[in-house]
Amino acid sequence: MQRTAALLIGLACGLAHADEAAIRRVMEGKLGGAKIEGIQPGPIPGLYEVRYRAAEGMEIVYTDANADHIIVRGRVIDAKSNRDLTSERLAKLNAVSFASLPLDQAVKIQRGSGRHVLAMFSDPHCPYCIRFEKTLQEVDDVTIYVFMYPVIRPDLTDHSKAVWCSPDRAKAWLDLALNGKVPGVSAACDTPIEKNLELGRRLRVSGTPTLILPTGEKISGAIGAQDLREVLADATARAKR
Repeated sequence: MQRTAALLIGLACGLAHADEAAIRRVMEGKLGGAKIEGIQPGPIPGLYEVRYRAAEGMEIVYTDANADHIIVRGRVIDAKSNRDLTSERLAKLNAVSFASLPLDQAVKIQRGSGRHVLAMFSDPHCPYCIRFEKTLQEVDDVTIYVFMYPVIRPDLTDHSKAVWCSPDRAKAWLDLALNGKVPGVSAACDTPIEKNLELGRRLRVSGTPTLILPTGEKISGAIGAQDLREVLADATARAKR
């Protein structure tokens, strides 16, 4: 299990009911005036989840019923299943509405039946993105919406624009992302690149590749082919419920 950098100030016990007003008063002072968006029982009896909005998105701290003691930047792990309950909760809080994504601003790539759907913010000059593109070649029955997000080499933004201006955008993207082949067309057409950059900032996309599943969950960074197959199968099943 990855070691977490938890700061345990203490944890009171034996309190059956939370004083929400006291928790809000104490926590707002401790969090520098950050907006507290909700308080609810945590995964352990006597522990309460306090969620607030930070610049990076939703965050969680834990406290006791009177906010006498606080757990800061910790992770609550289910000892039996080894599940990181805090990370799972944050993933839900920071989920994106997949249906609201402007897919017309993305390059669409489909393989096989395309029944597994994935959106991706990617930079063709990002080493991790290049590696992940090779991984994607091992995954079948997938539809990928690529939001070109040239943040690694902004000086080469015209390469992404040229992909959009190409007659076959999917082929042009793969040629560039996999082989470094820049499309031999003018980049002077109207492109959504600036809109993609704005969208990424709004969705707090801080690195590439960033994946968005049909459930709205975000995954930052490249993952292996088998892990991706399992993630997509699970997300597809859950999205249908």
